[in-house]
Amino acid sequence: MGKLTGKVALITGGNSGIGLATAKLFVEEGAKVIITGRNQETLKSATDELGANSHAVQAEAADPASLERAVAEAVAQFGRLDIVFANAGIASATPLGSTELAVFEEVLRVNVTGVFFTVQAALPHLKEGASVILTGSTRATDGYPTRSAYAASKGAISSMARVFVSELSPKGIRVNVLAPGTTRTPIWKRSTPEEAAKLEAANARAIPMRRMGDAEELAKVALFLASDDASYVQGAEIIVDGGAASSPLGAPIYHQ
Repeated sequence: MGKLTGKVALITGGNSGIGLATAKLFVEEGAKVIITGRNQETLKSATDELGANSHAVQAEAADPASLERAVAEAVAQFGRLDIVFANAGIASATPLGSTELAVFEEVLRVNVTGVFFTVQAALPHLKEGASVILTGSTRATDGYPTRSAYAASKGAISSMARVFVSELSPKGIRVNVLAPGTTRTPIWKRSTPEEAAKLEAANARAIPMRRMGDAEELAKVALFLASDDASYVQGAEIIVDGGAASSPLGAPIYHQ
């Protein structure tokens, strides 16, 4: 029997990257999974891969009505909701001095407002023992250039999670943050294998474990937080970044 047998999970942004890797693992562990995303083609491809225990809903992460529809479809399809992985996000560049208001505000709408309303839409269906997982990022604290809006949005996730903990603990609902570091996902893809290898090598120099992470490695942490193995884990922020945040001076760039 799998760690999530009998449970139903909603994963926003579940049609690619960390979201899709998590959806695959959740299904393997016995869950029924609803994924959301903007692109109908990639949603269909994902559900074809995930199989009968999955269902896709085309939804905009920043649109509360769209999120409510996704939750309603999840409950109609599978009868309940036990796990919410608010994972959908965007990472547009917002360099100081040349950023348009619309670009900045879209990042905050998707990454902050969208997460809040995802959890709010799901809340009426969550019962004691449910798990809410929010996707944070090490970009919240590492000062990466041109990422002001993204960094602010992920810092907001950490802060918002603490409030969710205080509000949802009396209901027996757990809330935790999964904070990826540099991870191999489609967002990092370049046009040629050579460019991809160059990107990997550049990022690896700043990571003590000397490589980027895989989406599957993040999915395993999400599985822990979703499962009863984490029954007393509340308000945690688990950083999965190969040591880059905890020991930056352990990175190979300082030891070559």
